Amino acid sequence: MSPVLTTSLVPDERKGAYWRDALGQIPVPVSVVPYKEHSFRGRLVTDRIGGLRVATVEADAQQVRRTAAHIKRSPGDFVVVGVQTTGRTVLVQNGHEATAVTNDLFVYRTSSPSLMDHPEPFSLRMVYIPRRMLALTDDELNSVTSRVTATGRGCAAVLRPFILTVVASAHHYVPAASGGLANTLIDLFSTLVAEQVAEKGDGDGRTRNFLVGRVRAFIDQNLSDPTLSPESVAKAHNISVRYLHRLFEDEGITVSRLIQRRRLEECAHELARRSRTAPTVSAIAQRWGFVNPTHFSRAFRGAYGLSPREWRSLRLQAWREEAPAGVGAQ
Repeated sequence: MSPVLTTSLVPDERKGAYWRDALGQIPVPVSVVPYKEHSFRGRLVTDRIGGLRVATVEADAQQVRRTAAHIKRSPGDFVVVGVQTTGRTVLVQNGHEATAVTNDLFVYRTSSPSLMDHPEPFSLRMVYIPRRMLALTDDELNSVTSRVTATGRGCAAVLRPFILTVVASAHHYVPAASGGLANTLIDLFSTLVAEQVAEKGDGDGRTRNFLVGRVRAFIDQNLSDPTLSPESVAKAHNISVRYLHRLFEDEGITVSRLIQRRRLEECAHELARRSRTAPTVSAIAQRWGFVNPTHFSRAFRGAYGLSPREWRSLRLQAWREEAPAGVGAQ
């Protein structure tokens, strides 16, 4: 069972004080000032998804502050992604103020003082991502931190229902599934950041470099997938194919050419490897996403001036000539 904190069993005259005291003792403590002390209604359900903390909050109107004293007492740095399911949240942090209404998504950091004002009964689903688990710079995070994002389009339209489902069902997942879902959530959030950075545009190349870096990493991680293409790359990053091509205008290579070049490089490296049980040329080609052997041979010759078999033979001969007498292939 998920840990549940609720005022339902507390006498009416003690509900507000109970809620205030309890939230001051949670792992990421805060100060709470209920708009009403008597008959205050509050419920907090917490759980974990892999390395992430998740929470569902349903409560009456209140103000929630995280102060420098709280941060000193509990210094963990989390990036909190919240989905407003009912009511409103006025978020104030680092000089920014934004209001989230139903279905909006908002982000803040637990490492900076913050104020969240809930002027009416509300409910939230929240995910706490350890900062160290995000391969993002602070500048990139600042594009979404202390901000509210509508969820009608783009990556936010994918992230909102994912958070709602995962947080609501957290206690049902086995550890293996929980870890995979956590990784997916982190990837979706990182893609949201990339999208926000791209839309804002900072004029100094950081936007383009950030996205190009993510695209290159994605391509390297998926070279074995024969369906890898500009269309699948664009879809994975929630950008249009046209915008993807624009990103690579200054790279000196198209996305299609980059995919083929990286596949050929991996094939060439594997063909040159010394081994007693060397895989066939066809097996190597398939391993790196080439479906058609004829196309692979033609592309390889175009890149290296030799057929794959000639490349392998030449490399093996060079190694034998360089190896000391009596040394065989390993």
